[in-house]
Amino acid sequence: MHLVFDAFMKNHTSPNTLPLGHRINQSVSNLVSRLVHIEAFGGVVLILAAVVALIWANSPYAHGYHDFWGQTVAFQLGDFAMSNSLHFWVNDALMTVFFLVVGMEIRREIHDGALSDFRKASLPLAAAAGGVTIPALIYMALNMDPTLSSGWAVPTATDIAFAVGVLALLGKSIPSNVRILLLAVAIIDDIVAVLIIAFFYSGGLDYSGFWYVLLGVVMVIAWQRLGIASAYAYIIPGAVLWFGVFKTGAHPTLAGVALGLMTPVYARPLLEDPLTQVEKNMHRIREQSKSPETDEMVLLESIENIREAQREMLPPVARVQMQLHPWVSFIVMPVFALANAGVSFQGIDLSSGGAQTVMLGVVLALVVGKPLGIFAACRLAVALRICQLPEGVSWSGVLLIGLLAGIGFTMSIFIGTLAFSDEALLGAAKLGVLSASLTAAIAGLSWGVFYTRRLRNN
Repeated sequence: MHLVFDAFMKNHTSPNTLPLGHRINQSVSNLVSRLVHIEAFGGVVLILAAVVALIWANSPYAHGYHDFWGQTVAFQLGDFAMSNSLHFWVNDALMTVFFLVVGMEIRREIHDGALSDFRKASLPLAAAAGGVTIPALIYMALNMDPTLSSGWAVPTATDIAFAVGVLALLGKSIPSNVRILLLAVAIIDDIVAVLIIAFFYSGGLDYSGFWYVLLGVVMVIAWQRLGIASAYAYIIPGAVLWFGVFKTGAHPTLAGVALGLMTPVYARPLLEDPLTQVEKNMHRIREQSKSPETDEMVLLESIENIREAQREMLPPVARVQMQLHPWVSFIVMPVFALANAGVSFQGIDLSSGGAQTVMLGVVLALVVGKPLGIFAACRLAVALRICQLPEGVSWSGVLLIGLLAGIGFTMSIFIGTLAFSDEALLGAAKLGVLSASLTAAIAGLSWGVFYTRRLRNN
């Protein structure tokens, strides 16, 4: 054992002497790791998933697309059974993970970010208010019929990942405060979207479900009080909370937001400083490497102590969010896009007034209403001296934020699935979101190129 451990500690191999298979594996791992942390790449995967869904839904195999997402998936535990379509499990269960990350983003921003005090939050609050109100009014002006007006909230949302990904394509010449303001506006948009889903798109409440909600919340708090730090331990309380929200008639993804808001913003207290603990246990490992007799239990204990200290160097709200980010960006959101972006052009009759005005309302609200609402609201707030532009943010930067905020995509499509039960109207709304998001991305990139050139010339 000592010889193996000594070799592990002291034997350093040059990269060129590694076997070919090891070098290829290392190169692929490094490439994947870099891509996962590139914000724009997540947007690319999301677009590809949407394109695949569109092609599939309009191909000779279109029936397979709808049959696949319509197939029944059932879960049974003893006498309890739950059976729903695969589409339901994607939209109502898998998307809970997306909303969990949204909840944690909101929690962090409220704790020490752009929403931590009114002075910081006043400008993004004003921008978000304009960016929600004006698009809703534009949509309602074109769709006053009660059947069509239920989609008023579809163009109010901003896709954070997509918008920030497009902004990242413009490079590092974009001032950091522009990115921070865009994030703050998008997060407030998400808060508004969550409230809209809770109050306008949830069915009649079944109060018996609140007992499960209460049980789930109590379990989460109890776990936290007991000092349980592993994220996996919260899956069961989270599932109980999800079922409770589902049983009440509210949209079950709201359970994700609740869990995100309950995630601690402070690291779990330890008996000693995490860095000190790491240093002490590394010293023990080095001492073992020099010892003639290696104590396996000491090694195992030291490694476990280092892992525990490493985990507690970041608060759970940051650690869990970073751990979930790749899963959300590269699995949850693409799967959602694949399940929902498959709009059949043959199934949409835009000649009918309903579908045509729904699509037109969504496009105009996102492409025109978003930038107009955000820009006008910021102008008004600054003119009234409620707030001022952050350092490095010009009115050209505010316009760029407004254009990129018109990328609705994930959240807009999600709200659309709640707003419309009619397949033709839902298809028109989805097509409007896809068209508007693409147009907003192109407009944002075009203005961004002009904006960055002006910054470099100045």
